[in-house]
This record gives sequence, C-alpha cells and structure tokens, in this order.
Amino acid sequence: MEEVIVQVDNLSKSFGSLEVIRDVSFTVGRGEVLGIIGPSGSGKSTMLRCITQLERVSGGSISICGKELVRDGVYADKKRLHEIGLQVGLVFQNFNLFPHFSVLRNITEAQVHVLGRSNFQAQERGRELLAKMGLLEKKSAYPCELSGGQQQRVSIARALALDPQVLFFDEPTSALDPELTGEILKVIRELAAERMTMVVVTHEMAFARDLSDRIIFMDGGVIVEQGRAQDVINNPQQERTRAFLRRFQA
Repeated sequence: MEEVIVQVDNLSKSFGSLEVIRDVSFTVGRGEVLGIIGPSGSGKSTMLRCITQLERVSGGSISICGKELVRDGVYADKKRLHEIGLQVGLVFQNFNLFPHFSVLRNITEAQVHVLGRSNFQAQERGRELLAKMGLLEKKSAYPCELSGGQQQRVSIARALALDPQVLFFDEPTSALDPELTGEILKVIRELAAERMTMVVVTHEMAFARDLSDRIIFMDGGVIVEQGRAQDVINNPQQERTRAFLRRFQA
C-alpha cells in the first residue's frame, strides 16, 4: 500500500465571515505529484498556506508523514509543529530570497540554524544543489544580479536543502516572463522523475497535465473535481471544470 505523505480531511478556513476553504479532503502518496488548478480566489494558495503552517485552519485535520499537525481544528504542540515543519518545503511565487545574502548563503543559512549543520556541510550541500540547478557559477552573486528564472531556481534549491519529504509550489512561474517559465518547469520535471513528492498550484494547464499524477480542480473554496491528470484535463466530468478549461484551449 502506498505511503501517505500528506493527508487533509474536511479542511476549512475563514477570514472573519468570509469562508475561503470548505470541507476539502485529499491525500498525497510518496513520490506522487498532485497538481492543483482553478481560478483566482478559489482557495488554492490559502490551502497551501494552511498545510505549510503559514495560516491557521478554522477546522479539519492535516497530517504530514503520519504526524498530526492539526486534528479537528486543534493544533499539536510547538515541538511537534516544528518537527512537521521540517518535513515540508515551500517555493513561493515571488522567490522570497534574502537580498543581502549571496546565492550560496541563501541556501546555507537555514541548514546551519535550523538543521544544525556545520558551515562546511551546509556549503557542500548548497554547491551540490546549485550544480543541480545549473547555477554553481552564480554562488557568489546576489539575488538582484539574477534573472527571475535564476532566482526561482535558487529558491527551489533553498527548499531542497532542508531535505523535506514533500515540496509545495505556489504558482512557481507566475512572476516570470514566458520565456523564463520553461527553465522552472524543466527543474520540476526533473524532480518528478526523481520521485520527489510534490504539490503544485499552477496556471500552466499543459504542464499540470503532463507532470501531475493526479489533479484537483478547485472553485469557490471547494474541490469540484479530482482524478488522474489526463482525465481531468482532457475529459472533465463537471461542467464547471469544462468551462474553466475552455479558456486554455486553442
């Protein structure tokens, strides 16, 4: 039986009287890539922020690697939350790199302060990841000296440096010019080929179809449809899904 890395049950999130997510449930197995699509304001990014502890849920349960983050709206203790946080990596839309740190230091800082690695170990891992991203020659550069695509590759390397069990991407190409999008999609494809467990919120429909094992379509804070990637994109069962996807068809 496939090991479940992420389990979400009956998740809800409200901001005051505004209900942003309602009764959302799904799982992600080890080595699986889950694509999440839907219109702006459908709750996709908020859901990711809840799972990665950037927002507190209003109700429901979340488990990561078999450890309960929150159950029926009640959170685990701080020690458990920290342990779970180490299993999760998040790549933001807008890179979120430290502008006053070099590329290499952006990748080593958390390794030293969060994982307790020595500077030597952290730099060794940082150089290994920069080589993987095709950016080793940029290790001494600063974020402002890089293209958007290069900055996003550094932020992916930074997330991988903490050895997470699951990597979340929140619209990883939305801040990029179209010609830079391809280099990020290539990196994510390579990670998928290595069986990295990933959850990818994206507006790139062809990418979602080709990369994902399964796809969730969200609208109005609920899951409208989910299933095998090819099925959801090429043969959606719900009219709301069909209407959304028509916008992306030539």
